[in-house]
Amino acid sequence: MTAIYIKIHDELKHQVEMGIYEVGQRLPSERELAEEFGVSRMTLRQAVTSLVEEGILVRHVGSGTFVASDRVREKMRGTTSFTDIIKNLGKTPTSKVLSYQKTAANEVECDKLQLKKGAQIIRMERIRYADDLPICYEVASIPYRLIADFAKHDITNHFYETLENAGKKIGRSEQVISAKIVNKEIATFLSVKTGAAILALTQISYFANNDETPFEYVLSQYVGERFEFYLER
Repeated sequence: MTAIYIKIHDELKHQVEMGIYEVGQRLPSERELAEEFGVSRMTLRQAVTSLVEEGILVRHVGSGTFVASDRVREKMRGTTSFTDIIKNLGKTPTSKVLSYQKTAANEVECDKLQLKKGAQIIRMERIRYADDLPICYEVASIPYRLIADFAKHDITNHFYETLENAGKKIGRSEQVISAKIVNKEIATFLSVKTGAAILALTQISYFANNDETPFEYVLSQYVGERFEFYLER
């Protein structure tokens, strides 16, 4: 027998999908919904909480529960640039570079990028936007020898396209995702509250050559309410 809260979950989800509750719309209070479904507020809260966890609804303390805004989605398959992901969704991608420096790779960067101790890299810190809405904060590390002949503008604005135009074929990537709580500094960059939930992504990208040379090591923090990853098999 299906639990009552699951039936309520399914009905509310159906109402969202049918547009009865539109994106950004505030839902009735828990008391009103509990009365509508003829259940206790605890049961109703279980249903709402499960929808929040799925990203269909979002709670704003002091304001209520709302239908979550449309989120950027990325397939966890292959290696795709952020710029291409955003363009494919009909949105305009932009970036704000916070820092761009040539420096010696640290121990972790040497390990991930298969570099010798003391090797030079470009370490780039930037915020990525979709239609001027901040989506993620990232720090990218790139072996300097691979991009020494490229202009800074080409690296910061369309890195993958620059590589492909230079005859480099992009191959696979390794990605690890975890849930985190954003700190004060990053929260400011992403226009969210300190302590908000974010998705932390660690990615190593490789060229499609025989040796599968790693060309990029990236640490990203995505706003959970604005971006989601999904698997396709």
